[in-house]
Amino acid sequence: MAEALAEEHDREEEDYRLDGEVVEAILDAVEAGDAAHLAALMEPLHPADIADLLEQIGAPERAAILRLWGREIDGDILTEIDPTIREEVIEAMPREVLAEAVRELDSDDVVDLIEDLEEPQQEAILGVLDESDRAAVEQSLTYPEYSAGRLMQREVVSAPEHWTVGETIDFLRREEDLPDQFYHVILVDPGHHPIGYVTLGKLLASRREMALSAITEDSFRTISAWQEEGDVAYAFNQYHLISAPVVDDDDRLVGVITIDDAMAVLDEEHEEDILRLAGVGDESSITDSVLETVRQRLPWLAVNLCTALIAASVIKLFEGSISSIVALAVLMPIVASMGGNAGTQTLTVAVRALATKNLTESNVIRVVRREALVGLVNGASFAVVLGVVAWLWFGTPLLGVVIAAAMVINLFVAAVAGIVVPLTLEKLGADPALASGTFVTTMTDVVGFFAFLGLATAVLL
Repeated sequence: MAEALAEEHDREEEDYRLDGEVVEAILDAVEAGDAAHLAALMEPLHPADIADLLEQIGAPERAAILRLWGREIDGDILTEIDPTIREEVIEAMPREVLAEAVRELDSDDVVDLIEDLEEPQQEAILGVLDESDRAAVEQSLTYPEYSAGRLMQREVVSAPEHWTVGETIDFLRREEDLPDQFYHVILVDPGHHPIGYVTLGKLLASRREMALSAITEDSFRTISAWQEEGDVAYAFNQYHLISAPVVDDDDRLVGVITIDDAMAVLDEEHEEDILRLAGVGDESSITDSVLETVRQRLPWLAVNLCTALIAASVIKLFEGSISSIVALAVLMPIVASMGGNAGTQTLTVAVRALATKNLTESNVIRVVRREALVGLVNGASFAVVLGVVAWLWFGTPLLGVVIAAAMVINLFVAAVAGIVVPLTLEKLGADPALASGTFVTTMTDVVGFFAFLGLATAVLL
């Protein structure tokens, strides 16, 4: 029974991935030039799966698919494609197909589609839009990049504050230009300022004569069009919002942000932090070319080389001690490695807490104190183990004492550095995820080598 459940679970897990056999069949159809069979294979796929397919295959295979099947690409597929290859896909699409694909998108999706494209391609897409849609997109593009004004969609469902449920339902039934998906009806005053909203569920469950103002939600809050999109995503996550109206400098309603866009930003923020912590840039993708990948990684490898030279210079200070006691050369990487791992643990927690605004001025002292104590406890625990190992391995009790003391010192410094360095960088206006890893690793290497070799020189020689 357990095995059957495990097999069923495995099948369910695989259901959410693009089937390798399907990919192989698609590539075979492309190679054979069989457009009908290719269309039959692609038709059941979700737009996100088609985007994954185009991202996972090589450029020649992608170009072949686009030549044979490109006329079937719609707006939903374009919005799912990774920005690193989106321009390539758009260039391969016939103009009339691109026009049809773009026209079916909401304004926020069009903005997301074109904001990273070169100007000629932007004009090509704007040129196929209706005059009103083009004006809406161009207005959104006037807001700063990564702002709520770029994230919002201009298509909004609003109603005068004095309307009843019945009047609103009648309006929704006869209106032909509603968004494909919306969650609230926003109430506005005569100056077009949003003053509340009503969920569709409550709207449909209320009597026709009920005033909209009597069934508004407590969760209502507005977002400035100039607000940074990371803060918008935080607000959605923090206050469990489904949608939120966006206002201009005069607090007039100009758009709405929905939860799917906010959560996409949250995912991007998390991905960006992970990539930056690893020093591979915040735009890295599996679709990047060799040169693009080298360009993103080389600078941080160069920085790491410089910090490694600093650590090496500390080792050189104790060259004589290492020559006299060869065991030091065997054991010193252990101290540095343990410190680096401990620092990375604390650093990861700190950067995440800063990103989610859980680490603030009100609790920073308590968190730093906690991490310092954790570093001391972990250092003492491993000091005992490593001290005994060094004693039994090399037959020198004092060597065990030295490396135990160095372990306590370095894990304490690693824990404190892992929390203090990102805090300091944020205070200075730098991205804590981008540079913290290099500084923390340098500190743990330098302190680890200096503590271990310095103590060994003082005690054993």
